Amino acid sequence: MGQSIASCVKNIIDRSPFISEMLIQDVISFSNLAKFIQPRVQQMYAGTASISAIVMAIRRYAEELKTRQSSGRSGKIDYEILMKTNIYDVNFRRSDAFIPKLQKLYEKVHPGEGDFINLTIGSHEITLAVSENCREAADEVTKGLEVVHTYTDLVALTIVFHGDFLQTPGVTYLAVRKLAWENINIIEIVSTMNVLTFIVAREDSTRAYQALEAFLDEEL
Repeated sequence: MGQSIASCVKNIIDRSPFISEMLIQDVISFSNLAKFIQPRVQQMYAGTASISAIVMAIRRYAEELKTRQSSGRSGKIDYEILMKTNIYDVNFRRSDAFIPKLQKLYEKVHPGEGDFINLTIGSHEITLAVSENCREAADEVTKGLEVVHTYTDLVALTIVFHGDFLQTPGVTYLAVRKLAWENINIIEIVSTMNVLTFIVAREDSTRAYQALEAFLDEEL
């Protein structure tokens, strides 16, 4: 047998962030979870795994998860959350034809005057997010390109950390997990050395703000 029952249980739980969260928060029955994952455990274990053995493995791993989360906290992180409304987001296929147009875009978008702009260049696609008042400029520079989708009426929630938050392991993961737990869809994620921005739909923005605030105050 290649794996122990305990290692099988850990692998299954690690693949399910929501189960991990529920174990940490003590809102899931060990017995019910054991019955739910028993077929997968036995498949991985290649043998018989009793409910009692699985429950014991879950209980031990739940304590490990709680200890890991607690030890990972290095004290409160100073932060502020900024909300920017009326964001326009356009995603299009990557093309060399777009690069020469950037100067025209930068001439019309002025972050120093409050305009929002974020440009993400991937290996196959490019995403451009700007303030709604700069939408005409964004559409002009993407004219003739293969647009995949556009979003309007978005909100950018920006967490500004006072200190290098990248040196605190798991901050981005924990924030994303908190939003997912609240069933909030993230359109874009943007990060710099001390800034983390989530772009979400307007209807989700209030709940997202509250979720992020609670996460920062309670978990960090």
